Amino acid sequence: MKNVRIKDIAQKAKVSTGTVDRVLHNRGRVSDGVKRHVLKVIEDMEYEPNILARTLVSTKVYNLAVLLADSQVDSYWEDPQKGIEQAQKELKQYRVKVNLFVFDPYSVASYINQAAALTASKPDGIFLSPIFYRETLPFFKQWDEDSIPFVLFNTNIEECNALSYIGQDSYQSGMLAGKLVEYGQPDPCSVLIAHIDEDISNSAHLTQKEQGFRDYFAENFLADKYTLMRTELNRADFSSFTNQLDTLIQNTPDLKSIIVTTSKAYEIAAYLEQRRLKSIKIIGFDLLPKNINFLNRGYISFLINQNPKGQGYWGIHYLARHLLFKKETPKVKYLPLDVVTKENLRYYAGEEESALL
Repeated sequence: MKNVRIKDIAQKAKVSTGTVDRVLHNRGRVSDGVKRHVLKVIEDMEYEPNILARTLVSTKVYNLAVLLADSQVDSYWEDPQKGIEQAQKELKQYRVKVNLFVFDPYSVASYINQAAALTASKPDGIFLSPIFYRETLPFFKQWDEDSIPFVLFNTNIEECNALSYIGQDSYQSGMLAGKLVEYGQPDPCSVLIAHIDEDISNSAHLTQKEQGFRDYFAENFLADKYTLMRTELNRADFSSFTNQLDTLIQNTPDLKSIIVTTSKAYEIAAYLEQRRLKSIKIIGFDLLPKNINFLNRGYISFLINQNPKGQGYWGIHYLARHLLFKKETPKVKYLPLDVVTKENLRYYAGEEESALL
């Protein structure tokens, strides 16, 4: 499309460039009739201001604050951080600075403390995964009062006033896992839903994922064919972890499939390897190195890739689009749910696509 200049608008509207400038920036005195006429010409010519050039000559530094779980504690968060860092490099020329506020993902107190420190820093925009639902609600309210835009990833809280959400459709990912169970186990059997190291009552995305999984069987009239069970496991107590699984398997001889709702399918895969059980199929989430190891060795049948690196990458770009370029961002950006097997794993090692500003 041809670049439309203010001079072009002035010629088309038969007014001076100064008049067009006053209309565009709503300053100075312009009669209502002339203003309406100029605005109509602007609309007809599909004029867009050269915000990019304006931004490049600006001296303002945009401080983006990221509330991020510590990847040293849970390796799932390595990929979102990589995406964030990649976006920061691309946006450096626009004076975008990203500050990380890192918390222990298994400590509510750590989460609250870092969220408070983030808020006190008075950033221009905020990016976070609200993994502790109840504790995040007061911060949402505070950020709204302070007029600080925030973008969510990984966990969507629909009732908050977020600028955008980037990530998986948790409910649909549960439905997809249900489909994979039916595909992999066509005969009647018991299926275990396993939550590992999570407070489910305070984890909205896992609750939605489990509901989607259950609804798949209900909506497809499979309730009589498959017996759905659930358990919450804590890997920190290894003895309790193994004993709980031992009891479940001993008491459920027809257990043929386990869906692990978190990124820790490798924990149960390691248990099955130790017990030499290969008749039970595992469906997990996320391409962590440990998950990939067990996928290649046949202890995990499917991994659903939720693109955590892309979540971090797009989230920072969305905040930048909003703050620097005044561009609208989609309220929700669901990333594709890719089913990864040993056979197609090699195709998931590429770089993220570039963001189009």
